[in-house]
Amino acid sequence: MSPPATPRARLAAVLIATLLCAGLARPAAAPAAVGELRWALHVTLAAKWLDPAETEAFNTPYMVLYAVHDALVKPMPAGLMVPSLAESWSESKDHLVYTFNLRKNARFHNGEPVTAEDVKFSFERYRGASATLLKGKVKEVQAVSSTQARIVLKEPWPDFMTFYGTTATGAGWIVPKKYVEKVGDDGFLKAPVGAGPYKVVSLKPGVELVLEAFDGYWRKAPAVKRLVMRSITDEATRAAALRGGEVDIAYLLTGPTAESVQKTPGYKLVAPLLSGAFWLELPDQWDPKSPWADRRVRLAASHAIDRGAVNTAETLGFSRLTGNIVPRIFQFAVPYDPPPYDPERARKLLAEAGYPNGFDGGEFFPFPPYTSMGEAIQGYMQTVGIRTRTRVMERAAYFAAWREKKLKGVILVITAAFGNTATRLEPYVTRDGIYAYGSLPEVDDLFAQQSREIDAKKREAQLHRIQKALHDQAVNVPIYELAFIWGVGPRVEESGASLIPGYAYSAPMEDLRLKK
Repeated sequence: MSPPATPRARLAAVLIATLLCAGLARPAAAPAAVGELRWALHVTLAAKWLDPAETEAFNTPYMVLYAVHDALVKPMPAGLMVPSLAESWSESKDHLVYTFNLRKNARFHNGEPVTAEDVKFSFERYRGASATLLKGKVKEVQAVSSTQARIVLKEPWPDFMTFYGTTATGAGWIVPKKYVEKVGDDGFLKAPVGAGPYKVVSLKPGVELVLEAFDGYWRKAPAVKRLVMRSITDEATRAAALRGGEVDIAYLLTGPTAESVQKTPGYKLVAPLLSGAFWLELPDQWDPKSPWADRRVRLAASHAIDRGAVNTAETLGFSRLTGNIVPRIFQFAVPYDPPPYDPERARKLLAEAGYPNGFDGGEFFPFPPYTSMGEAIQGYMQTVGIRTRTRVMERAAYFAAWREKKLKGVILVITAAFGNTATRLEPYVTRDGIYAYGSLPEVDDLFAQQSREIDAKKREAQLHRIQKALHDQAVNVPIYELAFIWGVGPRVEESGASLIPGYAYSAPMEDLRLKK
């Protein structure tokens, strides 16, 4: 039994209670969010980016997802897989069960708590990049309690968290089960509810997205009250909007346009080096009747391109030349250098393959909106006799046609989604990859082996063999790891550039600040 309180102790207790009632004993509340931050986007805003279930194997949707939604685990400034909606997670000793303990203060924009049922629902509803692979590996998702979820695998899979807990997929980004079931998929796209730092105020697809700070966000209340993202696909118009004060950040500036912003007083360039590379995809190589089926032709195309000159012209030399579609910073990556620029060697290879006068390489599809880069690459290939015709497409149509295997000839590709070597290779070079037109049997066999291999050294050897096979067969034509240049205006204190290493856009959104 405790001794009776002394008069001094009772007085102290009364004083503390008084202070608490007056609010003086609590930490000071975060300042209210103020101001408006505006972006000029280089792409057409797609409504489906508001739904994590539709996430593609590219970084672009995450410029919206990082604002509106949140994931159990995601890339953050502290690391590649940082607990977010899950305050912690663990892996069982047999590598079959992953347990996620949810934050009790995490809420959706409609006030509902984030629960394990939402985690289960979001995974089962997911249909984006690598969905087939994920669902083939997962036995079940369990809602153990309202604040604990478990994912049970069919067999040990060392890459599970890399696929689930990075931007390799959107499967770990959580949506509210009750709300989605109430309004349906179409209703959710029109009025999405997330658990991120910003709520959707309005969306004009292809034009503008307006967001407002959600002061109930678990990590911290945002400092900027309102975010406005506008699609301005013409680069010169984006730069003019930035210099004219219409926007504060303009994504994707190249060459002379970037230099002009750099020279403008009060403005600056930032150039995050992304966890992603440009390369040429050659889908016709899987047709034995096509010239592209000959390794010498593919290698000729690679020797024909002056990567250094393209880098200088497009990204002021900030990008890093590469001979691998897997970025060097990824676990198990092999740092191949690209073939040297050698047009004479390219012509010789074409002659050896039976095309001394070159050949019709088909249509050339530049990755939207990198048309000028595509035209430069086309020009280099044209010089040695590989003739192609530019086919510019709107971004959504480009991705749809690529997934449906309707693009032929040459496809200029980039992805900067996070992950490791396995997550980068799966969508593009394996039998079941969402964007793969064909695959090498050796690669498929090795990929299946490494996906089950627990021993890191053995996995590394298998993934190195895959990369060697792709490199030796010149399956694709890597160009460079992109330095993504943006312009930042004088009102911005913190733009979010490079806070998450390897990420292309502003993030975390709750960390952005305007100057006072």
